[in-house]
Amino acid sequence: MHLRDVGPGDADAYVRMRCDPVMMAELGGPHSRESVEEKVRRDVRDAASDVSWIKMIVPDGAGPGVVAGTVLLWAHEMDGEPLSEIGWMVLPEFQGQGVGKQAVRTLLREAAEDGRWGLVHAFPATTNAPSNGICRSLGFSLVGERDVPFAGQVLHSNHWTIDPATDLV
Repeated sequence: MHLRDVGPGDADAYVRMRCDPVMMAELGGPHSRESVEEKVRRDVRDAASDVSWIKMIVPDGAGPGVVAGTVLLWAHEMDGEPLSEIGWMVLPEFQGQGVGKQAVRTLLREAAEDGRWGLVHAFPATTNAPSNGICRSLGFSLVGERDVPFAGQVLHSNHWTIDPATDLV
């Protein structure tokens, strides 16, 4: 598995992830194709300018254009405080194979080397056992539960943190 920056040709993968009711069940439901296509444009711009790290997960031995999902790291404010957040999505045919965990670990290692991200937060839904398992297994600390705004909705999430320079397993 390796990671590469998102590109304009990744719109179909984004649609598969973000317009699918099953994939978006933990994230408030599916998005419209139009909003997802605009999201790809913004993500390509942000990745190219190094504002955010938005990576496509490419499985070992995959043909051109095959991706397993995404992993991203970005900075924003929550409750008036700056924070770095990591998130990920893995397409159904690649779930349960460890690619999500490997992708998160890889991006956190890069964050530790880069040094600008500091403490990294993750907010998987409280009912998302696989994503919470990734956090637990990589050395994140569970801060507690909290409601988190996402795409115009509020999601009940677990709040995890990790210092990639010192805590990554």
